[in-house]
Amino acid sequence: MTQQATLPKIGIRPIIDGRRKGVRESLEGQTMAMAQATAAFLSAHVRHPSGEPVTCVIADTCIAGLAETAACEAKFRTENVGLTLSVTPCWCYGSETIDMDPLRPKAIWGFNGTERPGAVYLAAALAAHNQKGLPAFSIYGHDVQDAGDTAIPADVQEKLLRFARAGLAVATMRGRSYMSLGNVAMGIAGSIVDHNFFESWLGMKVQTVDMTELRRRIDNGIFDAGELERALAWADRHFKFGIDRNPPEHRRSSTEQRRILRESLLMGIAMRDMMQGNPRLAALGFGEEALGYNAIAGGFQGQRHWTDQWPNGDTAEAILNSSFDWNGVRQPIIMATENDSLNATAMLFGHLLSGRAQMFADVRTCWSAEAVKRVTGYQLEGAAAGGILHLANSGAAALDATGEQVDREGRPTIKPHWEVTEADAEACLAATTWCAGVEEYFRGGGFSSQFLTRGGMPFTMMRVNIIKGLGPVLQLAEGWSVELPGKVHATLNDRTDPSWPSTWFAPRLTGKGAFRDAYTVMANWGANHGALAFGHVGADLVSLAALLRIPVALHNLDESAVYRPSAWAAFGMDAEGQDYRACQTYGPLYG
Repeated sequence: MTQQATLPKIGIRPIIDGRRKGVRESLEGQTMAMAQATAAFLSAHVRHPSGEPVTCVIADTCIAGLAETAACEAKFRTENVGLTLSVTPCWCYGSETIDMDPLRPKAIWGFNGTERPGAVYLAAALAAHNQKGLPAFSIYGHDVQDAGDTAIPADVQEKLLRFARAGLAVATMRGRSYMSLGNVAMGIAGSIVDHNFFESWLGMKVQTVDMTELRRRIDNGIFDAGELERALAWADRHFKFGIDRNPPEHRRSSTEQRRILRESLLMGIAMRDMMQGNPRLAALGFGEEALGYNAIAGGFQGQRHWTDQWPNGDTAEAILNSSFDWNGVRQPIIMATENDSLNATAMLFGHLLSGRAQMFADVRTCWSAEAVKRVTGYQLEGAAAGGILHLANSGAAALDATGEQVDREGRPTIKPHWEVTEADAEACLAATTWCAGVEEYFRGGGFSSQFLTRGGMPFTMMRVNIIKGLGPVLQLAEGWSVELPGKVHATLNDRTDPSWPSTWFAPRLTGKGAFRDAYTVMANWGANHGALAFGHVGADLVSLAALLRIPVALHNLDESAVYRPSAWAAFGMDAEGQDYRACQTYGPLYG
């Protein structure tokens, strides 16, 4: 079976008034045309995170009652439909025609017309959804259209795309797994992997794997030796080695460093094989290992039980999270440092919504404008006037975060992986140096990627946290990367570890609450780690969180950008309180 055949599809449900002798007959063409236009629009504008265009499946007939509803459902189950969109230009019979699958994301588009207004059905059907505890998104154009108008208005397009992206992410996660390679890293809470969270909120399983399995694969030759040689040759062509901050007595010989580089690349190969499987292993006699763990994301403990004696995971994690490696351009593989499963979840969300590589980082330091001025003499301005956050980690960030890919206007960007070229990959590699791991942290050695993210890039910083008695919550902060003068960057960066990647991030400030300045953002951030997604994708994240019943604890979106199922409006008049009460009432999507 091809990957396209197994990917979740969007089901389009054309809903119609079933009264014969003129009513239904007059609406058949318009209703089915609305479904076909919607399917064509979504297929042209939505892709799976793997890059393939989404497939839409339209019910064989318009749906007027229970018999046609059942026939549509039977078709959708055989077609692997993961989310549904009902469309109608007219009044129809509400509770008789709605999608009753409790796990499937759903939305209804009621055409804003006057002849037989779809808005009336939209309201009736949503009332049925809400009464039955089956939340659905409402889509209704702002302006009245003529009955024969087949155009999809811009505001409707925006809601169609937001629902489709979020619903597709939900469907893509369902049935997959998180690979927890190792256990708790240095007491970091996110690495205390909560199986119930993955099972009940995301519909995923957790595959817990001891790090000795990674050691076994390396030591027993359970890998493609030819691929390892290819990876080494690729690194020889592209890796530039940077500073070694170790004192002379702890610096390793070139022979030792070569051994460490080999094992670092091999760790990446073995981690990928464990997550995804590799048919090449079956040909080598390792049939069980060839299957992999069906993982869509993973994390590696590393510190300290591994890194005190073997190379750290920085090189492997950086390459896995990037959109390219020795095999060429490919889909990023989400792999969290220190097995922070909750940061991996945020990275997974960002990737599923965009197809782009995500960046893992410590939310390390808040530099106020006053502190920067005192230390460097430089005055922060523009988006950075309220302070900046220094995002840095020991080298596991995706190389795409260099910002060396550029869009058609020449601006730095992180492209969806299907748009990345070999030239883009080479530019990211050229902007990266590989620095020897510091002995005091990594006794087994290793290499940390080192780069500086280009300024002016829109980013969304995000994080999932688990709160006892409440469950998971999502935090997000939209903003921009900041480009500091070279000497200013060096002065600030040298105060931490200059052999690591650096991103200077200025959150968009609102002047109130947690977004008064950069300091209040950091003060309200829920953990030591955060993930960066390219673009201002907070609105998509809010819609996705609502589908999963995860309340949003922190965001800096404009109120008009918040799009949740219609039932949320029944839980009070304050948007954030609505979210918490609705998520608590409905509970996790998978129970």
